[in-house]
Amino acid sequence: MNLRDLVYRLYARRVEGRLDHAQVPKHIGVILDGNRRWAKASGGTPEQGHKAGASKIMELLGWSSETDVEVVTLWMLSTDNLNRPEEQLVPLLGIIEDAVRAIAADGRWRVHHVGTLDLLPPRTQKVLKEAEESTRHIDGILVNVAVGYGGRQEIADAVRSLLIDHAERGTSFEELAEIVDTDLIAEHLYTRGQPDPDLVIRTSGEQRLSGFMLWQSAHSEYYFCEVHWPAFRKVDFLRALRDYAARHRRYGT
Repeated sequence: MNLRDLVYRLYARRVEGRLDHAQVPKHIGVILDGNRRWAKASGGTPEQGHKAGASKIMELLGWSSETDVEVVTLWMLSTDNLNRPEEQLVPLLGIIEDAVRAIAADGRWRVHHVGTLDLLPPRTQKVLKEAEESTRHIDGILVNVAVGYGGRQEIADAVRSLLIDHAERGTSFEELAEIVDTDLIAEHLYTRGQPDPDLVIRTSGEQRLSGFMLWQSAHSEYYFCEVHWPAFRKVDFLRALRDYAARHRRYGT
């Protein structure tokens, strides 16, 4: 261990020691940004960057397990990413599939897919379904893997699901117009039954949500970190939690 690593480890321990666990967010959303830029800066290939980013996920979940975090949502692939050239998309999907398998195989976390399955290749769908099924009984952190996810698509899917559900019940449009509200729509989101994210972390310096959890993040706190996702460290995670704990949440006021 070099001097720099030792200093970071000591600093991380100091930040962790001062962290108020009563103020830790229950649900953290993470936009895993910067894999390709990290690879370019390191002289590697995009595929190497995505693999390094996938490895970092396990570290993040381990750090989350050391706190009182209950839900972690990982944005791994957007609906826009599905438009990438096949020579880019196929290796990326393979890396994501391996990452999801690793999360499920760890045995500590419960996997839940958020996104539109129908937009994904059959092999990816199979991996996501198997990960959900094999971890259904686990009482650890709930890990939402957002693959083929878009915030606008989620809201559109929620409204579509709501309409189909009530059509099957025989509800007329007039009756539905009387009862529809935000709670009813929320019951049809990918994350139905879960708490909304308290904190959304985005790496790589970009200061926008890019459509991530548009509905659920209405009252979330945001933390934008300059480092690329593969270089994200425990001290960066702890700083985000510390920053969150220091804020006074006003819930829209």
